Amino acid sequence: MEQPDQPLSLASARGRWVIVATVLGSGLAMLDSTVVNVALPTIGRDLHGGVAALQWVITGYLLTLAALLLIAGSLSDRYGRRRVFLIGVGWFTAASVLCGLAPSTTALTAARALQGVGGALLTPGSLAIIEASFAKEDRAAAIGAWSGLGGVAVAVGPFLGGWLVQAWSWRLVFFINVPLALVVIVVALRWVPETRDPAAPRTIDVAGAALAALGLGGVTYALIELGAHGERARDVIAAGVVGVVGLAAFFAVEATRQAPMLDLGLFRRVRFSAANAETFLVYAALGGAFFLIPIDLQQVLGYSPLASGAALLPPTVLLLLLSSSMGRLAQRIGPRVPLTVGPLIAAAGLVLLTRGEAGRSYFVTVFPALVVFGLGLSFTVAPITSTVLAAAPTGKAGLASAINNCVARTGSLLAVAMLPAASGLGPKSYLEPAVFAAGYRRGMIIAAALCAAGGVLAWLTMRRRDEA
Repeated sequence: MEQPDQPLSLASARGRWVIVATVLGSGLAMLDSTVVNVALPTIGRDLHGGVAALQWVITGYLLTLAALLLIAGSLSDRYGRRRVFLIGVGWFTAASVLCGLAPSTTALTAARALQGVGGALLTPGSLAIIEASFAKEDRAAAIGAWSGLGGVAVAVGPFLGGWLVQAWSWRLVFFINVPLALVVIVVALRWVPETRDPAAPRTIDVAGAALAALGLGGVTYALIELGAHGERARDVIAAGVVGVVGLAAFFAVEATRQAPMLDLGLFRRVRFSAANAETFLVYAALGGAFFLIPIDLQQVLGYSPLASGAALLPPTVLLLLLSSSMGRLAQRIGPRVPLTVGPLIAAAGLVLLTRGEAGRSYFVTVFPALVVFGLGLSFTVAPITSTVLAAAPTGKAGLASAINNCVARTGSLLAVAMLPAASGLGPKSYLEPAVFAAGYRRGMIIAAALCAAGGVLAWLTMRRRDEA
């Protein structure tokens, strides 16, 4: 890995500015993935979109983000981490402006897909810049500062989104990215050193990225449009077939390429495969639940956008407070117990969320459920990441992290696409409180089942403290 001329110290002015640039840059993508959910009901009413249109607003972003994360990491290593990071920030910002100006849900979905491309370019680069720029003795502290401050962006996201929607317009949810991005660009150009990996493959896996996008796109379209068109509709069948064939071709290509963006050999390690399978299930539950919860809070329980954003704070606050200690606990006793207990507790929280009713106190119904859900996630998120990294061979921690990130995004993508149809929600269900409430309860039970399945999987597969 190519280092800057002088490795940076976290105590230096330049080191602190690097942290500012990378935190704000990755914070753009993390913030946008949380603030938009709170704005969904308002977007639907303003642009006259149904449930499928709201699904596309979320999945349009997740689709390109998940499909391009791995190849973006390769581009960053090959052509320069700062360069690709800055291209990603600029791209993300331009797409944000298009989102804010969108006259229809179709235009908004297209702009969100472009936003996902920018998010994929900037997300892996932000952490890679820190790893390559700081001196070895300061690297852990720099990564800790990056993850902690990035967590703050996630925590304020729902509240900020609700405030912007209620005080001005849902369009400000996207326009707010512009001044933040300008700060990132100025700071990065002035302070962030350029680094690249001299050992990076000379070829970029374009075929793999194209097949991943085609496969995920086809499956996502089939799942979303299933509710509106039915399982026998030609477009649903065709999209499903294209998606499955595309994904099969993707894995075939990755298995035969000399320099694939997805190293399938890592999945021969039982613990690595099991941890990623659990990641898929837990983040599917998380993505699906947080698509439905803000709509239920506003359309069924009568919360304002600001109140619904504030209502979602407990899980994120608990993650910020408890994740590091849970990570240390998993290192001390092994991952089996935390990764079993955590998803089961989170599943219980999702079941409790079905008790919310209009007129009942938030602190009696919604708040306790979100606290239980947040506790479960706190047991799970840090240990599952550390388990993935520990299961990877020495020298492949960066790739393992990228794969796990991609698996998490794919789980969320497919859950948001699948859950409304599986819950029996029709195109305009969110405008009918009683109809949406019934579908919402079914959706929470499905999400709870996915989460619990992750816990059972951990109990069955992670039998030893250290993998041989």
